[in-house]
Amino acid sequence: MSTTPVRTTPVRTAPVRLLVCDDHAVVRAGLLALLASAGDIEVVGEASTGEEAVALAARLAPQVVLMDLQLGDGIDGVEATRRITATPDGPHVLVLTTYDTDADITRAIAAGATGYLLKAERPEELFAAVHAAAQGRTVLSPPVASRVMAQMRAPSPQLTERELDILGQLAQGLGNREIARALFISEATVKTHLGRIYDKLGVDTRSGAVAVAKERRLLR
Repeated sequence: MSTTPVRTTPVRTAPVRLLVCDDHAVVRAGLLALLASAGDIEVVGEASTGEEAVALAARLAPQVVLMDLQLGDGIDGVEATRRITATPDGPHVLVLTTYDTDADITRAIAAGATGYLLKAERPEELFAAVHAAAQGRTVLSPPVASRVMAQMRAPSPQLTERELDILGQLAQGLGNREIARALFISEATVKTHLGRIYDKLGVDTRSGAVAVAKERRLLR
């Protein structure tokens, strides 16, 4: 007895709802055009500032927010990520940036980012990362993954008592001259200590040092 083969229709899943946040209009336009070619990703909104991303994430209910780190004026991508992921049942955040310093990676992951991708990745890698992030799976660009593993394997350099003192003054917004006066040391000594603090924390700016210090709870 012959049987007629049963044809099965592929099950189509709904596209991933995505919000794009980048402060450069040209970059956003390029991303939107690229993501449109994926076919299974729906861009539901775009933001140019961190504040706008937070508001749109709450209003549009995307599954994933594609987040740049440096956003010009206002809150940066890390703070926006922290606010978005702090919302119950909020979207996952996938960082897409050109910055791959230890401090940037540490801050973004500590803020709740599900993944960290570099803009040099191929389009296929970006599409796959968006889908992985929608499922709550961690995705890291290979260079980022290497840095994370290196951080885990290497013990963090400890700050000296004097460096902690200077870091505390720095967090109060004091300049080198004011710190020198407060601690009864020379400005040259302050600069020397600041250089060592930056090296140990993996940063290159005063604001970066304060941000990492707060996350590691180094401030007294």
